[in-house]
Amino acid sequence: MTRPLRIVAVSGGLQRPSRAATLAEHLLGLIGEDVHCEQHLIELGELAPQLAGALWRSQVPDAVERQLAAVEQADVLVVATPVYRGSYTGLFKHFFDFIHQDALVDTPILLAATGGSERHALVIDHQLRPLFSFFQARTLPLGVYATDRDFAEGRVHDEALIQRARLAVQRALPLLALSHRAAPAIAETAAIL
Repeated sequence: MTRPLRIVAVSGGLQRPSRAATLAEHLLGLIGEDVHCEQHLIELGELAPQLAGALWRSQVPDAVERQLAAVEQADVLVVATPVYRGSYTGLFKHFFDFIHQDALVDTPILLAATGGSERHALVIDHQLRPLFSFFQARTLPLGVYATDRDFAEGRVHDEALIQRARLAVQRALPLLALSHRAAPAIAETAAIL
């Protein structure tokens, strides 16, 4: 029996409740409907006091180290960030600055962002894709962008956003399955060598 897919979501939201975390949880739920998986959500707002003062990975406390390791060991990442001044949050970037540069090679990543208006929707292609390109990750073809009005009562509410999120996950599923099947084969090949 194949082990469950390890899916880690990282929310760059700094407040609670966080629309970025809500969107990340929504995407995790959609993936979980179709894939046998273990899910883990990292909310950077909760880690901020422990993370913000660290300059080197050796300086992060154990709680932050565990979250960094979870990202590095994930089979799939879902990342969601609010847009601040046309980009991802500084804390989001600071967290990923501690990730080993080879840890995400070929890891499928579903990109998502939230913002006050549609004007920031290109943050996915102009900011997030280049960041994860550096890591040689496989950013999934369809990102998900949400505005403030797409949420109500702490949940994703807008039907168009719900459909977009579902489509993004449906288009990602073949890549997730392919990645998951390849991982044991790669591990077996490495063990032989």
